Amino acid sequence: MTEVLDVRAMPDLGKDDAAWWRQAAVYQIYPRSFADSDGDGIGDLPGITSRVPYLRRLGVDAVWLSPFYPSALADGGYDVDDYRDVDPRLGTLADFDALVAALHGEGIRLVVDLVPNHTSDRHEWFREALTSPKGSPARDRYIFRDGKGPDGAEPPADWTSAFGGPAWEPVGDGQWYLHYFATEQPDLNWDNREVRDDFLRTLRFWSDRGVDGFRVDVAHGLAKQLPDELPTQAELDALPKDGTHPLWDRDEVHEIYAEWRAVFNAYDPPRTAVAEAWVQASRRARYASAEGLGQAFNFDLLEADFDAEQFREVITFNLELAETSGSSTTWVFSNHDVVRHATRYGLPPRHGSTDKHGGSWLLSGGTEPELDRELGVRRARAATLLQLALPGSSYLYQGEELGLHEVADIAPDARQDPAYFRNAGVDVGRDGCRVPLPWAREGESFGFGPAAAVMPQPDWFGDLSVEAQDGVAGSTLELYRDALALRRELQSDEDLVWVSTDDDVLAFRRSNGWLNVTNFGARTVALPAGEVLLSSVPLTDGRLPGAATAWLRTEV
Repeated sequence: MTEVLDVRAMPDLGKDDAAWWRQAAVYQIYPRSFADSDGDGIGDLPGITSRVPYLRRLGVDAVWLSPFYPSALADGGYDVDDYRDVDPRLGTLADFDALVAALHGEGIRLVVDLVPNHTSDRHEWFREALTSPKGSPARDRYIFRDGKGPDGAEPPADWTSAFGGPAWEPVGDGQWYLHYFATEQPDLNWDNREVRDDFLRTLRFWSDRGVDGFRVDVAHGLAKQLPDELPTQAELDALPKDGTHPLWDRDEVHEIYAEWRAVFNAYDPPRTAVAEAWVQASRRARYASAEGLGQAFNFDLLEADFDAEQFREVITFNLELAETSGSSTTWVFSNHDVVRHATRYGLPPRHGSTDKHGGSWLLSGGTEPELDRELGVRRARAATLLQLALPGSSYLYQGEELGLHEVADIAPDARQDPAYFRNAGVDVGRDGCRVPLPWAREGESFGFGPAAAVMPQPDWFGDLSVEAQDGVAGSTLELYRDALALRRELQSDEDLVWVSTDDDVLAFRRSNGWLNVTNFGARTVALPAGEVLLSSVPLTDGRLPGAATAWLRTEV
């Protein structure tokens, strides 16, 4: 692995502000789709650096950078060849250092994605494993099992991968390796001390380069204990996920994160981490504890319909959970894995469905059922203002500040997501939220880069571009800028008091008199007395319209 250290003195962002992450606004960048500096059609690190002034003006506190490591892109960069280097198509380690310096120079922190559940099949460890015999130390870094039958020609179990197809892959000598995700993503064996020590080196490598924190992919999947007699897929699905499941959310995973915490705390200020842990809500707190990663994603609002009662239940529960863990909660509506929330809110309610990819309407180009684009954006603006008023950290996904919709009509030969290719006709995949951003009204790539983007952009992108919205009163971009600036001014203690309202209206107050009122219904409603600071749409004769949020300053 590359170990070239070129550590530079970074601007001091305030060492006494070790808790910056508790109520931060964090902007996720999917690097290959953000900005292209060299015209190869792929976003890169210099492209991101060139847009740091945009991020500063937007008003975010931190950037979460999705994987930028060397990768064959079997899964959008989450198949990592080398954890301590930069994909040459995206830049160099020097480019990474320049990005960190540019962000820190504007007071913006950097959180990088870490993918510890699996490597790529091109990783030097896995290449060594394939050329090593059964039972060798090289194979022990991964999860190999003998196949069934006299010659091992049958898989060890009938398990299905998350992207479709079998989860076990033969290597030609009677053994098979586990890949819960793509075939090109072999799962690591975290019982192996060498694996644990190498990731500790990786945490130090990026922390030494000025990284402020880590987003941990599949954080609940590292600790695995496979019995000698493997269960069937049906038996595996029926097992409780209570800390004893063979694959998911085992109690032992927290021993790993206790070691990571020791590394984080060796820095001043301590490095942060947030777990992507799809676990039962009652088990989320341990990932977010001060002895562990410190924070865990709460995806509950992402899965909720645009409904007052659902929102209230989710908010109440997660604030109570955060108090239990001693952490702060996170709020998320969109990311690189799900249909953009402007589109979700323009479709019929899912009634709690966890169909992250939106359903069959996307397979038909967005016509089943018909998408109400205007309503979707209106609701998304209202939901985002509510989110930004909540105590805790808010995670924003690139392009949502433009009101971008999901891109449904992507030709099969332009798609990249393995979920689409392994489940054609069933799973549309995640490419629709990963289409390169529009920066300009016109041009071959709408300002994304000097040439056409690798993934085609739709014609309607120009009207939603940064150029089209910059300085335009009432635009979604200007709403985000105003909201983030006000949020930084108003943010206070991590408190929330519900205010009694009608069934379709949610209102809560923060301790400094900041009042949020969200109207989930269709009719206009009266606002409480106070100074209106911001609203997601213009008020109607002083009243709040349907699908809208207003912020007010009231007497404490």
